[in-house]
Amino acid sequence: MPLDWNTIDTVLLDMDGTLLDRHFDDHFWLEHVPKRWAARHNVTLEYARQHLYAMFRSQENTLNWTDLDYWSDRLHLDIPLLKEEVQHLIAVHPFVVEFLLFLKQHRKQVWLVTNAHSKTLNLKMKKTLLGPYFDGVISAHQVGLPKEDDRFWAALQRHVTYEPNRTMLGEDSETNLSTAERFGIRYLVYVSRFSSAIQPRASERFLSIEYFSQLMPAPGDTGSLSSRAE
Repeated sequence: MPLDWNTIDTVLLDMDGTLLDRHFDDHFWLEHVPKRWAARHNVTLEYARQHLYAMFRSQENTLNWTDLDYWSDRLHLDIPLLKEEVQHLIAVHPFVVEFLLFLKQHRKQVWLVTNAHSKTLNLKMKKTLLGPYFDGVISAHQVGLPKEDDRFWAALQRHVTYEPNRTMLGEDSETNLSTAERFGIRYLVYVSRFSSAIQPRASERFLSIEYFSQLMPAPGDTGSLSSRAE
């Protein structure tokens, strides 16, 4: 158990890649959308991939990157409907539910903090049933900034009361962990097994885990961990 949970009051968790298998998102944007766009425009899949990938890259690190309405308009496709076509690929990473239960047991404030658009959030929360495990869910679209922006974590405090020095952030993005580090969030955890389709590789800068079970004490071994239930 590499963290001292007695010094952590708040846990902020990313969604895609961190709690949920990013294979769904990678397959959707890199395979499913180009396939549907190619069919609509009667072009080859190879051309569709080259064209769309360039469009996607142009919006990296902006709110447009995850804005389904933006992409529906740009691509002339019903992106939320296309997501429903492959929703069977939405999956929760192993040990996530156990970790969320552990946090609840020890009275931690737990927030889902994601760049995902509200329509994506609705689909995934309905599919995974993870919503009740959180004290709240915040989208970057509510904050008005993506997590890649250094100003995000201060702006988040308008929605979530947290003390950076007593907060843990779990992310599959080293960029987002870096912006949080500059703001002063103390406990930064990188999830290296963000997709079931990749070989995980640990971060050279941040504490890295493959599964959240690595942050929990072994059964029957809570040590000095307090439940804060007193």
